[in-house]
Amino acid sequence: MAKKKATKKKATKKVAKRVTKKKVAKKATKKKAAKKVTKKKVAKKATKKKAAKKATKKKAAKKATKKKATKKKVAKKKVAKKRR
Repeated sequence: MAKKKATKKKATKKVAKRVTKKKVAKKATKKKAAKKVTKKKVAKKATKKKAAKKATKKKAAKKATKKKATKKKVAKKKVAKKRR
């Protein structure tokens, strides 16, 4: 008798576990769906940032070229001074 009761209890626990697993799975899918949405939002934000970064990169590149130009001038001046 005692053994039978034990098996019955185990069986009910398994059923309960199955139900909770299903619930967990549903929650997970809901979370995944929410994550997908947030990921899309993040992706959009990232693209916006990338677009902004590209613009800044272009500006930075322009600045860099300007700096290079000034550096060359400075270098030329230094060379001129050395020649003297």
